[in-house]
Amino acid sequence: MQLEDLCQERRRHLGDAADRLSPHAPGYANHEPRGCSRGSSYSWYLYSASRIKYPLVRSRLVKAWREARQTLAPVEAWAAILGNADTASSHKSVRGRGGFVRSSWNEVSEIIAADTIKTWGPDRIVGFSPIPAMSMVSYAAGTRYLSLIGGTLLSFYDWCCDLPASSPQTWGEQTDVPESADWYNSAYIIAWGSNVPQTRTPDAHIFVEARYNGTRVVAITPDYAEVAKFSDLWLHPKQGTDAALAMAIGHVILREFFLDRQVPYFQDYCRRYTDMPMLVRMRQDGAYWVPDRYLRQSDLPAAPSSGRAAWKTVATAEENGDLVVPQGSIGYRWPADGEAPGRWNLEPKDGESGAEVSLALSVIDRRDDVVAVAFPYWRQIARALSREPPGR
Repeated sequence: MQLEDLCQERRRHLGDAADRLSPHAPGYANHEPRGCSRGSSYSWYLYSASRIKYPLVRSRLVKAWREARQTLAPVEAWAAILGNADTASSHKSVRGRGGFVRSSWNEVSEIIAADTIKTWGPDRIVGFSPIPAMSMVSYAAGTRYLSLIGGTLLSFYDWCCDLPASSPQTWGEQTDVPESADWYNSAYIIAWGSNVPQTRTPDAHIFVEARYNGTRVVAITPDYAEVAKFSDLWLHPKQGTDAALAMAIGHVILREFFLDRQVPYFQDYCRRYTDMPMLVRMRQDGAYWVPDRYLRQSDLPAAPSSGRAAWKTVATAEENGDLVVPQGSIGYRWPADGEAPGRWNLEPKDGESGAEVSLALSVIDRRDDVVAVAFPYWRQIARALSREPPGR
């Protein structure tokens, strides 16, 4: 957790001295104290006598490894350790009891490289790398290693469990989030995947003080974490069921604000700030059609030759059903020489002409056909779930 706070809060603590001396804005909670004690103690982690400076391995495991390596290659040696129930149990049964001994970087690298590759394949290997703000070299080394063996690199936010996921998924910008003091303006806060009092220590008091402003707080966490005690409502889903809960919430929102009745505010929000109006290509897979990818400007017959056309999504105009390329897609992020700036902004405009446009949320009234579309559905086994949306 300290690395997360180091990345974001210690910089404020050290670099915003002038700002911290200025009075806070009227009507807002005072944002002081701002510095993070864990981030400020970073030097202690580097120079403390308790810092781990060498790789450590459980003694029973490294003993078994060295014995196996006398006659076997690395992958075979690891398979022999795991394949022997007594040997595998001898080191697994004492987890949590210490018993580590000093090893070498070459030895532990060999153990890690041999692990699981032969039995499960490298695509089953996932790993973390240190946050770039701590060490770009360490981050690059871990990323490169996992990439070379075909593994999957998880975000360092997955490690500390504190990525505000809805922000980058909605806006496309990694943690380009508002100032935490802006929480005070919110009428409703859902804390999901972020244990604010622990991982946002300098800003936690704003989270708490917002309740005095009438803000309602909901915490979604399987355990009674620190954030739960500050909430008006605590939802504690069983571990691993967060996705089902999120889908259920989305189902209720769509049902009550889009299907059963048409709510102008909801429709306008979907048109301007979500990918709901964007058209999706279909491809045939056996007896069904399946979703392929977003339709891009480069797929259109009269598409420009610019490489940016492949990064611009396509929708239909609500007024006449014409295809339009709305502003805001990544293809407008960096305009070339001679191109109009500002088309990266999420405004209800055609990105090519600049004309005002209202995007259609469905093609049901202008459909050319209705086809059976298969969606993946996992329960006990994977199978296809068929639906019949309109198509053009």
